[in-house]
Amino acid sequence: MKRLFVISGSSGVGKGTIIKEFLKRNPDFKLSISCTTRPMRPGEKDGESYYFISREEFKQGIENGDFIEWAEFSNNYYGTRKSNIQKALKTGENLILEIETRGALQVKNKIPQAVLIFIAPPSFEELKKRLEGRQTEAPEVIQTRLGQAERENKESKNYDYIIINDKIPNAVKNLEEIISQYAI
Repeated sequence: MKRLFVISGSSGVGKGTIIKEFLKRNPDFKLSISCTTRPMRPGEKDGESYYFISREEFKQGIENGDFIEWAEFSNNYYGTRKSNIQKALKTGENLILEIETRGALQVKNKIPQAVLIFIAPPSFEELKKRLEGRQTEAPEVIQTRLGQAERENKESKNYDYIIINDKIPNAVKNLEEIISQYAI
């Protein structure tokens, strides 16, 4: 069995970019694909970015215990199917799971050997600037995400590692150094 690495961080912190760069440089790792009920954004593909499913399908999955973790945020559900995690780990893949903090703690309770890594912004002001710069969400959604970021930052104390994303290459290097301690 290989290791599960759970990476979290506030929306806009750059975790997706860091993970993408890490995966380019480390092709023996696989990124787990989560499910969501939110609408697909430009450039996203079903089965690559997320599995985009209906609220009804997601609720049925919750009732059936299909998710290793799940959360509701901004009126949308997000979650990871247990079967995807179990299959990857049984087939010997090192797996990266990119999820929010509450889900990460759910995973840690169920898979204690999972390694939790939190990506933090250099400052709250920088995070706000990054979110506004994406121009993908309305101002009220950005405010909600900033409130969420404050809560997530407090929860980062429950993580095994914290990486400050001041510059993408530095953050990727830090991630590689952490993961190299565990990966086989």
